Amino acid sequence: MQLDRLVSFHKALADPTRVRILALLARSPLHGQALAGKLGVKPPTITHHMSKLREAGLVKEKREKNTIYFHLEKTALQRKAVAILEYVERESPMKESSQEWEIVRHFFTPQGQLKHLPAQRKKRWMVLKYLMREFPPGETYTEQTINERLKKYHEDVATLRRELIIHHFMYREKGIYQPNPPELWSEMPG
Repeated sequence: MQLDRLVSFHKALADPTRVRILALLARSPLHGQALAGKLGVKPPTITHHMSKLREAGLVKEKREKNTIYFHLEKTALQRKAVAILEYVERESPMKESSQEWEIVRHFFTPQGQLKHLPAQRKKRWMVLKYLMREFPPGETYTEQTINERLKKYHEDVATLRRELIIHHFMYREKGIYQPNPPELWSEMPG
């Protein structure tokens, strides 16, 4: 999940009224008037909060005759709540091994640019693993998106893309890329 989407999710939850709305919707779908009555606020306030929750993908609307009912997107709420933990773990510099981080950091400039792809297979694998931080699991990416993200690190995006596929960090089908879970990655060369 992209960082801006995570931030949007947490901004949506940064208001007590919105959290109360989600709690009410967890019990059952409600329309705006009912929400306003239960929360003791005016309908325009509910409209404002619902737009924020909708933008964050936490509620959906369903029209029944002239009334719009709001439904909690429980799956989205759970997925996004877990995503922040995954993001924090992924962003911690090479938490698996400080020795691994020491090796990887020698291939990057202080500005985060990849100096060059290591020739040694083990070090190359570690650098590719590091680059996978850009591609959270469970999402799919177009080749253009892959290129844009890899371009931040190095101009030769075709080689980086190819290496990610070769080492099974990613799977490609019909121009769509999907990160593989770590269990499917090739083993780190010895």
